[in-house]
Amino acid sequence: MGAVLAHIGIVGHGIAAALFAALAIWQFQRNTERNTTQISLIIAIALTSFWALSIAVENAFVPISNFAESIRNLAWLNFMFVLLRTGEGRDEPKTVNIIYFALMLVLVGQIVVDSFIPIFDGSPRLVGMATYTAVVMRMIFAVGALVLIHNLYSISAAETRWGIRLPMASLAAIWTYDLNLFTIMYLTQQMPIELIVMRGPAIACVAPLMALASVRNTNWNLKLSRSVAFRSLSLVAIGGYLLMMVVIATALQIIGGDYAKLAQISFLFGTSIAALLLLPSGKFRAWFKVKLAKNFFQHRYDYRSEWIRFTDTIGRPGADSAPFHERVVQAIADITDSPAGVLLMPDDAGRLVLQSRWNWPTIQVPPRACTARTISFFQETGHIVEFDALREDKNEQCDASAIPEWMINDPQTWAAVPLVHFDRLAGLILLARPRVNRTLDWEDLDMLRVVGRQVASYLAEAKSQESLSEAQRFDEFNRRMAFIMHDIKNLVSQLSLLARNAERHADNPEFRRDMIETLQDSAKKMNGLLARLSQHNKAKPEEPQPIKLVKLLQSTIEKKRLLHAIETNQIDDLTILADPARVDQILGHLIQNAVDASVDGQAVQLNARRRDLSVAIEVADTGHGMSSEFIRSQLFKPFASSKEGGFGIGAYEARQLAVAMNGRLEVESKEGVGSRFTLILPLAKEMIEENIVDERAA
Repeated sequence: MGAVLAHIGIVGHGIAAALFAALAIWQFQRNTERNTTQISLIIAIALTSFWALSIAVENAFVPISNFAESIRNLAWLNFMFVLLRTGEGRDEPKTVNIIYFALMLVLVGQIVVDSFIPIFDGSPRLVGMATYTAVVMRMIFAVGALVLIHNLYSISAAETRWGIRLPMASLAAIWTYDLNLFTIMYLTQQMPIELIVMRGPAIACVAPLMALASVRNTNWNLKLSRSVAFRSLSLVAIGGYLLMMVVIATALQIIGGDYAKLAQISFLFGTSIAALLLLPSGKFRAWFKVKLAKNFFQHRYDYRSEWIRFTDTIGRPGADSAPFHERVVQAIADITDSPAGVLLMPDDAGRLVLQSRWNWPTIQVPPRACTARTISFFQETGHIVEFDALREDKNEQCDASAIPEWMINDPQTWAAVPLVHFDRLAGLILLARPRVNRTLDWEDLDMLRVVGRQVASYLAEAKSQESLSEAQRFDEFNRRMAFIMHDIKNLVSQLSLLARNAERHADNPEFRRDMIETLQDSAKKMNGLLARLSQHNKAKPEEPQPIKLVKLLQSTIEKKRLLHAIETNQIDDLTILADPARVDQILGHLIQNAVDASVDGQAVQLNARRRDLSVAIEVADTGHGMSSEFIRSQLFKPFASSKEGGFGIGAYEARQLAVAMNGRLEVESKEGVGSRFTLILPLAKEMIEENIVDERAA
């Protein structure tokens, strides 16, 4: 039997050494640019391989293997410390750094004590004292290391915790096995051969977990959470575990014989299986949380951490986040560990309807999800309904007629939380039954009331934003409609003039040809106006570009000459920097205003001349003119007009278009004399450069 165990120990430790050596080589080769954490991880893995190899070659608890175990633990402790110090988002309290430093001193002392054992070989009493001290120091280190694992995992942020879960679980397995081994050695004063032999195969099973962890977290980036503080609960748990081990070891000593060794192995195996089965279970964690809060803490909730979690859930940004109303349900459901929930909101007809659901696809919500009393009841009372008490007729404060039958008949509905904002019901959240069924106490009710009011304000704000956005869309539509109606009025005026002129010149072939071109141009503009009216119109004005001024103005004159006489005294051959469509639109407004202000037979003047580095395009008439007070206070304001039936849009829009092209619009007018509008636009770059060359030559 002894030979078989020895063979298992050698093979097991040899396999562990080979696996960790291969893992260290793989880590070294795959990362060419290594950070501090990666280097410390490679060193820790390599020293673990060295420790397993020393036991396979020499034996357990000989000087070389004891030394290898100490430096292995020192390397893993250094890896955890580096991982902690390079984490982002939080300053670690000094108490944690003290624990790291104290454990390093324990390891140094352990190496010193181990070195005394061969020196005291001639004195059994001194050897026993040194061995006893070494075992105690190993127990102390295992306890402290497990505390630090719990601390490092608990302070990591939720989004990065998955990246360190496997390495922390692997280290916890290593040091938990060591704690069991050294505790049994300390209590029984014997060498548990079976546990020592199985130490190698157990460590070998950790190597694949480390490899998988390296794939998950290549750069070993850790983000620390500000909402989690260092807690001593792990110390309490480990202390309770040691106390249980003392009781069990004492019982095993009473049993004695071969049954003691069998019981030791069975206990260790049974606790490991129980941990693997219970710890991943969501129901077990929920039960444990309830019992812990009930028996160990004065308050059920850590309000600071709950509020941070709540606000993070509600305000989670990003394209990958769930919709807002779904996050509202999750934020309240997480408080009571409810696995699912739905949100009902009032519609325009004053009925509750399904707005969103979270993890609850099976619940059947009817189109009319309330009774005639539901909304008024929750608005007036703000009462949180616990359905189990309602089903047992124990909820005297609840009006049964306000609760729909479909809510009561579904056994999974657990609680209804009203969301009341300024005495108005913004919504109603139904929570599914939590994994561990329980009743709501006063602290649950207070927490849900506070959070319900906060969520109601979020919903009211979201609804206000939606209404504001809708009003802005209507405002934009009305603004667009005002400009379009003004342009339509101008087109109607032009077509009316064209119709009057057609009565006198219809027999002229040249007039008919020009009339057809004018009608085609008007139809084109009408189609453009209809396109601008559409909400799907995304067209943007073109960027200013060099255009020939003479060609542009001649085109404008040809379009307008059938409607009214237009005269020109001077049009300089210049190149301007502008958008042709916008210039044509500005001139259309100015010429139409000049035509409207003029009487028949009075021509409109259109001239263009250079003014420094700009071009001045003048549109003048000899009509009734405008007062200086009107020009100063009303001319360029929308919906202000001196013309009967005028829209008051043309001058305003013309100036806006001019400013968009880095230009401006000037006006001179006198009542009874007429008006002159001057459009100032910049010259093209080529014209400016020619002007500079001419000035230098002069």
